[in-house]
Amino acid sequence: MPHYEFDCSKCIPERKEHAVQKGPGEDITSALPLGYLNTIPGTISERGCAYCGAKHVIGTPMKDVIHLSHGPVGCTYDTWQTKRYISDNDNFQLKYTFASDMKEKNIVFGAEAMLKKNIHEAFDAHPNIKRMTIYQTCATALIGDDLAAVAQDIMDERPDVDIFVCNSPGFAGPSQSGGHHKINIAWINQKVGTVEPKITSDYVINYVGEYNIQGDQEVMQDYFKRMGIQILSTFTGNGSYDELRGMHRAHLNVLECARSAEYICNELRVRYGIPRLDIDGFGFGPLSDSLRKIGLFFGIEDRAQAIIDEEVARWKPELDWYRERLQGKKVCLWPGGSKLWHWAHVLHAEMGVEVVSVYTKFGHQGDMEKGIARCEVGALAIDDPNELESLEAMYKLKPDVIFTGKRPGEVAKKIRVPYLNAHAYHNGPYKGFEGWVRFARDIYNAIYSPIHQLALRDISKDPIPTDASFVTAGMLSDSALSDEVRNDSRLREYSGGFDSVSKLRERVYPSFTANETSETA
Repeated sequence: MPHYEFDCSKCIPERKEHAVQKGPGEDITSALPLGYLNTIPGTISERGCAYCGAKHVIGTPMKDVIHLSHGPVGCTYDTWQTKRYISDNDNFQLKYTFASDMKEKNIVFGAEAMLKKNIHEAFDAHPNIKRMTIYQTCATALIGDDLAAVAQDIMDERPDVDIFVCNSPGFAGPSQSGGHHKINIAWINQKVGTVEPKITSDYVINYVGEYNIQGDQEVMQDYFKRMGIQILSTFTGNGSYDELRGMHRAHLNVLECARSAEYICNELRVRYGIPRLDIDGFGFGPLSDSLRKIGLFFGIEDRAQAIIDEEVARWKPELDWYRERLQGKKVCLWPGGSKLWHWAHVLHAEMGVEVVSVYTKFGHQGDMEKGIARCEVGALAIDDPNELESLEAMYKLKPDVIFTGKRPGEVAKKIRVPYLNAHAYHNGPYKGFEGWVRFARDIYNAIYSPIHQLALRDISKDPIPTDASFVTAGMLSDSALSDEVRNDSRLREYSGGFDSVSKLRERVYPSFTANETSETA
């Protein structure tokens, strides 16, 4: 597994140690990309900061909370609405974002008085919300504003409110992963154990590392409830502030995203003796194994198996249909942290796609280790690639689709590589049995989309008439579509029975006669 050097990064020789290519017969002990280190100057990293990891990833999914960033407005704006952390209180945390909006004068003279005024204003504007989290940013950390003191003053003046302070400025770690750790530990230090929850079941869990992206949490919650399990709290997707204060009374911590939330699970085990069980909600096999493990812990394996049998019987034929059509397609798996290894093997095993590259923006070497072990020979593993390295990798590997975030996804589209949003999903949720089929459908649609097929055509040499209703020769040609798309019965059904571009053209452009079409072509 030799280190891999990008042509675009030869002027930065240190970058060679941040990429490896898996060779035949090699195991993960041969070499690993360096990871979770300070960004090498000049590489123009695209990864998030520690503040982003605390607020955007873990804090914001809490639903009944005013999330206030103490710093310049750009910090809170950059971490607002870019992920689909939905909630059942009309998505309050997505509709609003709050910032103290520091200016230069506040840096010079301090901003504690302004922060206190802003907190009162926020509570007055939303009288039904009685909980708040205040996030430290680089600017306020550097000048030394005492957020905890301000928060205590407010709670003394307004006894019906409760405030959590998260000191996680952007420079608190080499990437957003540092912020995950900061907010995990701050929450258990400040808030866990301050509320006594109501226990209604013999089987009680905290669902940890779950952020309810497009309803993921609700899917898994349904399985747990069908097993008779009480979810005491969800850390933090669709999670309630006060429910999360009662985490100490759970019988088991069920952990989904180990990269972002294993820290609080480990502390709950040390301080309260609550065991940790790692699970995986993605893929038929991993999800089935996870439900069985939870059932085994509580002695209710039969309930878990009944759910598995019912769901697999319902959704496996759908998954098999997509697997047949995705077999051998190449994918670059470029998500955040844990999806690197949650998805690498099961994508190949259950959908037939070939994982030709894995990367992570903020993962540790342990994440990369598991990811490399679960992908195919020849896969290129990269830590914290920049835009130029991503482009070079796509040109080299020629993937059929990439799974990544919105920023690198837009770069991929520029060179006509379709992408699916691995962070916020395209048409999620992706967890659960039905969700995994939904993911397969999105992959199929990304690869075989008629629009994408047209985007691959070079129209630079087409005639350029002045007719306002001009359609390029490429758009009018049935050959613009792959055989798979043209012959797909489902596509014909979805498009109202139009099985070719020319028939679709006749509906959209009825003024085009056969002669006009011939002349244009």
